[in-house]
Amino acid sequence: MTFWDHLDELRKVLFRVIGIWFILAIGYFVAMPFLFDNVILAPCHNDFIFYDLLRLIGHKLDLKDEFFTQEFHVNLININLAAPFFVHMSTAFWMSVVTAMPYLFFEVWKFINPALYPNERKGVQKALTIGTVMFYIGVLLGYFMVYPLTLRFLSTYHLSSQIENVISLNSYIDNFMMLVLCMGLAFELPLVTWLLSLLGLVNKSFLRKYRRHAVVIIVIAAAVITPTGDPFTLSVVAIPLYFLYEMSILMIRDKQKEIDENNDIE
Repeated sequence: MTFWDHLDELRKVLFRVIGIWFILAIGYFVAMPFLFDNVILAPCHNDFIFYDLLRLIGHKLDLKDEFFTQEFHVNLININLAAPFFVHMSTAFWMSVVTAMPYLFFEVWKFINPALYPNERKGVQKALTIGTVMFYIGVLLGYFMVYPLTLRFLSTYHLSSQIENVISLNSYIDNFMMLVLCMGLAFELPLVTWLLSLLGLVNKSFLRKYRRHAVVIIVIAAAVITPTGDPFTLSVVAIPLYFLYEMSILMIRDKQKEIDENNDIE
């Protein structure tokens, strides 16, 4: 295929992806009142599944700390006339983006597949599959654990007894989307590392050599993602990220091993 043929094929891919996003966004827009009450606002209520889990752990282990026994409820307010409409639209769009990730990876696979050698196709297909699964694991972890902990800490944090915490709709949605999507993207670390290894920018020895430095960076990143003060919340983010780093090392092949295999083929 010529350059222009490739460009035309890419245009078709983009149209198909945008079309799927648009259809999903319309569906989410119609269903948004139900989704908003039962999914997006669920962490605001005391009966959220993760809060029930914390109370169960506290009951089983006889833990009296407020972290395990706290009754929690948040009321949101809206101070912007147009905010509900724009939040409705933006939330439907971002939910469609998250839902369409498998289709996006499928289109990427179809586009690059003809250009790959047979021995490369298996690795790329595996990487895209793992990338999709890891993205959703990160999203679920962000929704069920990281965001509820962050919300509970920040909404109950008092700078002064004279200041009453009142959370706006925009503030809630911005933090919700940022944290959940950041966790999903953070779990793409193995895929990104694998791609960097293909470009020759990183290898196993490099990642092993700077493992201690990576731990420090991971802890800092976890502290940024979850600006809470308790070690538990920090660990919820940092430990999975560290395991992702180790997974990245396992996914990358040794440079010397690749050279030996190429020599054997020749």
